[in-house]
Amino acid sequence: MCGIVGYIGTQKASPILINGLLRLEYRGYDSAGIGVLENGAISVMKDKGRVNNLYNIDGINDLSGTIGIAHTRWATHGVPSKENAHPHKDNSGEFAVVHNGIIENYNDLRKFLTDKGYNFYSQTDTEVIPNLVHYYYHQDEKDDEQRLLRAVNNACKDLKGSYAIELISKEHPDMMIVVRKDSPLVIGKGYKENYISSDIPAILSFTKDFYLIDDNEIAVLTRENVEFYNDNLEKVDKKLESIEWSATAAEKDGYEDYMLKEIYEQPNAIRETIGSRLPEDGPCYFEDLDFSKEYLSSINKIYIVACGTAMHAGLVGKNMLEKLCKINTEVDIASEFRYRDPIINEKTLCLFISQSGETADTIAALKLAKSKGAKTLAISNVIGSSITREADYSIYTHAGPEIAVASTKAYTSQVVLIAILAIYFAEILESEHYAILKDLKQEVLSLPAKVENALKSNKRIQDFARKVYNEKDMFFLGRGVDQTVALEGSLKLKEISYIHSEAYAAGELKHGPIALVEKGITVVGILTDPKLVEKSISNIQEVITRGAKTFIITNQELPADKFDMIIKVPEVNPLLSPIVSVVPLQLFAYHISKEKGLDVDKPRNLAKSVTVE
Repeated sequence: MCGIVGYIGTQKASPILINGLLRLEYRGYDSAGIGVLENGAISVMKDKGRVNNLYNIDGINDLSGTIGIAHTRWATHGVPSKENAHPHKDNSGEFAVVHNGIIENYNDLRKFLTDKGYNFYSQTDTEVIPNLVHYYYHQDEKDDEQRLLRAVNNACKDLKGSYAIELISKEHPDMMIVVRKDSPLVIGKGYKENYISSDIPAILSFTKDFYLIDDNEIAVLTRENVEFYNDNLEKVDKKLESIEWSATAAEKDGYEDYMLKEIYEQPNAIRETIGSRLPEDGPCYFEDLDFSKEYLSSINKIYIVACGTAMHAGLVGKNMLEKLCKINTEVDIASEFRYRDPIINEKTLCLFISQSGETADTIAALKLAKSKGAKTLAISNVIGSSITREADYSIYTHAGPEIAVASTKAYTSQVVLIAILAIYFAEILESEHYAILKDLKQEVLSLPAKVENALKSNKRIQDFARKVYNEKDMFFLGRGVDQTVALEGSLKLKEISYIHSEAYAAGELKHGPIALVEKGITVVGILTDPKLVEKSISNIQEVITRGAKTFIITNQELPADKFDMIIKVPEVNPLLSPIVSVVPLQLFAYHISKEKGLDVDKPRNLAKSVTVE
């Protein structure tokens, strides 16, 4: 969704701001802009379209101010346009604001301000914020150093919804104020300078030391200091965190696209996620978990809650938890879970999966689960993200920054982490035979090499993609865990190639979907579970007789003359096979998108981190 960058220091701000915006492009956006304190005024430069368009604005290279804010906008209120792009000023030009999130009561606030004589020049909800700050600032008769802080706090108390806000003022040229509520925001600390961003990778090349802002906190930044306050304007102590990601991890490193780079990073991402959690001798180990056999034995249900690709990782995890731990496990979409009054109590364990840790629906679902007495465990790729601070327990994948909108290495790392978690639970519960768990651990340790092997099929997949990239519809079929991979493969294709695709349990083919199969259509089949291969082949034979082309991902020996393309992947325990069999499907979607000449990393209408409902 929208992205925020800010800088206060001694360097020229505009290049830093634009550099940060470029690193946030993966979040999805339709316009961009910067605001810089310049010669006693706030200079705002913005435009519809890509961040690079900012370079074409007259005078932008002449900006020399050392305090500024910047934004990439994803349109919610008002069409994509220069007028609706951020930053927005108040009527007097004293204050400028950028904002992520949604102000739900902006119509009421707009009417209130209009009645007070304020005018509005955009269709956005954001424009009420600087005008509210102006209103409260000039209502305050006490002219001291905290006057602006009080005005911002009072304005925020009027706002309903979610927001991350940066504000600069020409009346306070050595200060910046940022506020966070239900929308991510971090502060990077440097020497006589501070950086602000909605995502760590945007400013990772400048610093590795970060303050993680909590909900309803306000930060007042100068060049030398950062002070934190709660919404009662009481000072808050904040610990500086060190983030170990390297800046080069967010670069393409010679790959044509971030997505391809991240597909090829999966073996290492899996190795890093396994880390020391699977010792050669002894049980699985999670440093931050302390579940007892008594507690795990008391659980009558596990919920896995997530959105999109993370939800598909949860579906794979369901199979693992039920098979190894013998605990009933349900997977739910976060946006549905939070509104259907799920049956949860103190005997429920809820797992919440989010790559960014900032997914709005997943965070709201977590808060709901906690309010009903459930224990909550977050799985994220971002240390210190909102979801990990809300949950009772947190465990992390170690995939490194994922820039492409379509998730690849985060998905496989999530599945690996849930697999280790399931083994960890099973060892505590003694719910599965020791020898079975020992063998499964060895299989997990073998996954990086097997994913590397699966990547070797890239050229053959590219060749097949060239034959089918102009198709309008495709179908994905699988049984058991293979169906979960079919769902993820279909989603990847939709996300980046804009081809309509559907995924079905292969056994459901005759119950409706086969009516859509016609001559020339491509059907993708995933066949990795030896117990189900014969039945799946029978289903795929039905589409072949109706003229479909077939693209098969398997680890079994199949007759090559029966199918148009077979991609062989290494054999692995069926519980873990989705980690390997998904790789050819990621490459398939990637190459189809490239053949169509599309922007693989930034597909239309999609965002990396969905921070609003």
